[in-house]
Amino acid sequence: MSFLSKLLGTAPDPREGVRPLWHRVIELAREPSFYSECGVADTVNGRFDLITAILCTVMVRIEATDMRSESALLAELFVEDMDAQLRELGINDVVVGKHVGKLMSVLGGRLGTYRSALVAKDREKLTSAIGRNVNFKEGADETAGAACVAEKLLSLSDRLAQYSDQEMLDASGIR
Repeated sequence: MSFLSKLLGTAPDPREGVRPLWHRVIELAREPSFYSECGVADTVNGRFDLITAILCTVMVRIEATDMRSESALLAELFVEDMDAQLRELGINDVVVGKHVGKLMSVLGGRLGTYRSALVAKDREKLTSAIGRNVNFKEGADETAGAACVAEKLLSLSDRLAQYSDQEMLDASGIR
């Protein structure tokens, strides 16, 4: 990159390299089976819970191959998206930062909890963590729902392990 490019601020945004993966995380969280089969609440909170669970699964895969900078860039896209979503919900500028800080704290806590279960492929531990962290529909069997979500995340984790680093970033084949 030339000095002039740096001076004029025309450097490409490094987050663009992981944006396809971020979009795929969102698409996976919108998978209807999470809501119909697993009983996750189709609410702002339920969707947030799935986004964080899937993002954590993806971040664990990325970190396993020492792509830590890409993991950090994904977290930045999470912040950017959550900021925009909060503003859409009518949260004013004065408190958006505080809310985003709380959401980052939630992501960090869940990443720690989910990471150990995903790495160990510990279905019981992951099911327990999902049960504590995911909102389910009123009247849904939360134990069965948590087991369903955990099964889907473990399956996703297994599939992600098959992709090369570049395939992960491209996100084109992630199912």
